[in-house]
Amino acid sequence: MFGPDDAFLTTILRLLRQLPIYPMFGHGLTRLQPAYVEDVAEAIGRTMQRAETPSTMFEFGGPRVYSYEEFLRVVAHQAGLTPRLIPIPFAFWNALAWASEMFPSPLLTRNQVELVQIDTVSSPEMPGLAELGISPHSVEAILRKMLSNCG
Repeated sequence: MFGPDDAFLTTILRLLRQLPIYPMFGHGLTRLQPAYVEDVAEAIGRTMQRAETPSTMFEFGGPRVYSYEEFLRVVAHQAGLTPRLIPIPFAFWNALAWASEMFPSPLLTRNQVELVQIDTVSSPEMPGLAELGISPHSVEAILRKMLSNCG
Protein backbone atom coordinates (compact mmCIF):
# COMPACT_ATOMS: atom_id res chain seq x y z
CA MET A 1 0.00 0.00 0.00
CA PHE A 2 1.03 3.56 -0.55
CA GLY A 3 -0.18 7.02 0.37
CA PRO A 4 0.93 10.40 1.67
CA ASP A 5 3.23 10.15 4.69
CA ASP A 6 3.65 6.38 4.33
CA ALA A 7 6.84 4.44 5.01
CA PHE A 8 6.99 3.02 1.47
CA LEU A 9 6.52 5.64 -1.25
CA THR A 10 7.79 8.62 0.73
CA THR A 11 10.93 6.72 1.77
CA ILE A 12 11.68 5.75 -1.83
CA LEU A 13 11.11 9.33 -2.97
CA ARG A 14 13.35 10.72 -0.21
CA LEU A 15 16.15 8.27 -1.06
CA LEU A 16 15.86 8.94 -4.80
CA ARG A 17 16.26 12.65 -4.06
CA GLN A 18 19.22 12.21 -1.73
CA LEU A 19 21.29 9.48 -3.36
CA PRO A 20 23.22 10.09 -6.59
CA ILE A 21 23.21 6.32 -7.13
CA TYR A 22 20.22 4.26 -5.98
CA PRO A 23 21.01 0.68 -4.89
CA MET A 24 18.25 -1.61 -6.19
CA PHE A 25 17.21 -4.88 -4.60
CA GLY A 26 18.47 -7.53 -7.02
CA HIS A 27 17.97 -6.72 -10.69
CA GLY A 28 14.71 -4.88 -10.03
CA LEU A 29 12.58 -7.68 -11.50
CA THR A 30 10.30 -8.34 -8.52
CA ARG A 31 6.75 -7.40 -9.48
CA LEU A 32 4.50 -5.23 -7.36
CA GLN A 33 1.02 -3.80 -7.70
CA PRO A 34 0.74 -1.07 -5.07
CA ALA A 35 -2.74 -0.14 -3.91
CA TYR A 36 -3.64 3.31 -2.61
CA VAL A 37 -4.37 3.21 1.12
CA GLU A 38 -7.69 5.08 0.78
CA ASP A 39 -8.88 2.62 -1.89
CA VAL A 40 -8.12 -0.26 0.48
CA ALA A 41 -9.84 1.50 3.38
CA GLU A 42 -12.93 2.07 1.22
CA ALA A 43 -12.86 -1.58 0.15
CA ILE A 44 -12.70 -2.79 3.74
CA GLY A 45 -15.67 -0.59 4.62
CA ARG A 46 -17.68 -1.95 1.70
CA THR A 47 -16.86 -5.58 2.48
CA MET A 48 -18.04 -5.10 6.05
CA GLN A 49 -21.38 -3.83 4.78
CA ARG A 50 -21.94 -6.75 2.42
CA ALA A 51 -24.62 -9.30 3.21
CA GLU A 52 -22.61 -12.19 1.72
CA THR A 53 -20.60 -14.61 3.77
CA PRO A 54 -17.92 -12.63 5.59
CA SER A 55 -15.33 -15.28 4.77
CA THR A 56 -14.97 -14.10 1.15
CA MET A 57 -11.32 -13.37 0.45
CA PHE A 58 -10.36 -10.32 -1.61
CA GLU A 59 -7.01 -9.29 -3.08
CA PHE A 60 -6.50 -5.57 -3.53
CA GLY A 61 -4.02 -4.21 -6.03
CA GLY A 62 -3.58 -0.96 -7.86
CA PRO A 63 -4.35 -0.46 -11.56
CA ARG A 64 -0.84 -1.35 -12.76
CA VAL A 65 1.76 -4.05 -12.18
CA TYR A 66 5.34 -2.75 -12.12
CA SER A 67 8.71 -4.37 -11.88
CA TYR A 68 10.60 -2.86 -8.95
CA GLU A 69 12.88 -1.03 -11.41
CA GLU A 70 9.88 0.34 -13.37
CA PHE A 71 8.32 1.51 -10.13
CA LEU A 72 11.49 3.36 -9.11
CA ARG A 73 11.69 5.01 -12.53
CA VAL A 74 8.02 6.09 -12.41
CA VAL A 75 8.47 7.64 -8.97
CA ALA A 76 11.68 9.36 -10.06
CA HIS A 77 10.10 10.65 -13.28
CA GLN A 78 7.11 12.12 -11.41
CA ALA A 79 9.56 13.95 -9.13
CA GLY A 80 11.66 15.21 -12.05
CA LEU A 81 14.61 12.99 -11.16
CA THR A 82 16.85 10.81 -13.31
CA PRO A 83 18.52 8.42 -10.88
CA ARG A 84 21.21 5.95 -11.69
CA LEU A 85 19.82 2.60 -10.54
CA ILE A 86 22.44 0.02 -9.63
CA PRO A 87 21.44 -3.64 -9.17
CA ILE A 88 22.76 -5.11 -5.92
CA PRO A 89 22.57 -8.90 -5.43
CA PHE A 90 20.22 -10.20 -2.77
CA ALA A 91 23.14 -11.99 -1.09
CA PHE A 92 24.66 -8.59 -0.32
CA TRP A 93 21.34 -7.30 1.05
CA ASN A 94 21.02 -10.40 3.24
CA ALA A 95 24.52 -9.88 4.66
CA LEU A 96 23.76 -6.20 5.29
CA ALA A 97 20.48 -7.10 6.97
CA TRP A 98 22.18 -9.71 9.13
CA ALA A 99 24.68 -7.10 10.33
CA SER A 100 21.92 -4.51 10.81
CA GLU A 101 19.93 -6.91 12.99
CA MET A 102 22.69 -6.77 15.60
CA PHE A 103 21.59 -3.23 16.50
CA PRO A 104 18.55 -2.40 18.67
CA SER A 105 16.68 -0.70 15.79
CA PRO A 106 17.86 -2.34 12.55
CA LEU A 107 17.48 -0.29 9.37
CA LEU A 108 16.99 -3.50 7.38
CA THR A 109 16.04 -7.06 8.35
CA ARG A 110 16.43 -10.40 6.62
CA ASN A 111 12.64 -10.71 6.62
CA GLN A 112 12.39 -7.48 4.65
CA VAL A 113 14.97 -8.71 2.15
CA GLU A 114 13.00 -11.94 1.78
CA LEU A 115 9.79 -10.00 1.15
CA VAL A 116 11.27 -7.84 -1.62
CA GLN A 117 12.13 -11.02 -3.51
CA ILE A 118 8.48 -12.12 -3.70
CA ASP A 119 6.07 -10.77 -6.32
CA THR A 120 3.16 -8.95 -4.64
CA VAL A 121 0.41 -8.75 -7.22
CA SER A 122 -3.27 -9.51 -6.92
CA SER A 123 -4.58 -12.66 -8.56
CA PRO A 124 -6.97 -12.11 -11.49
CA GLU A 125 -9.00 -15.09 -10.21
CA MET A 126 -9.71 -13.40 -6.87
CA PRO A 127 -12.29 -10.67 -6.29
CA GLY A 128 -10.75 -7.25 -5.80
CA LEU A 129 -11.48 -3.56 -5.90
CA ALA A 130 -13.49 -3.73 -9.13
CA GLU A 131 -15.95 -6.21 -7.60
CA LEU A 132 -16.60 -3.66 -4.88
CA GLY A 133 -17.19 -0.86 -7.41
CA ILE A 134 -13.89 0.88 -6.68
CA SER A 135 -11.72 2.28 -9.46
CA PRO A 136 -8.19 2.21 -8.05
CA HIS A 137 -6.03 5.32 -7.97
CA SER A 138 -2.69 5.11 -9.75
CA VAL A 139 0.65 5.72 -8.10
CA GLU A 140 1.29 8.45 -10.68
CA ALA A 141 -1.92 10.38 -9.84
CA ILE A 142 -1.40 10.24 -6.09
CA LEU A 143 2.29 11.09 -6.39
CA ARG A 144 1.46 14.15 -8.54
CA LYS A 145 -0.95 15.29 -5.85
CA MET A 146 1.60 14.65 -3.09
CA LEU A 147 4.33 16.54 -4.95
CA SER A 148 2.07 19.50 -5.72
CA ASN A 149 1.09 19.76 -2.03
CA CYS A 150 4.56 19.62 -0.54
CA GLY A 151 7.15 19.43 -3.29
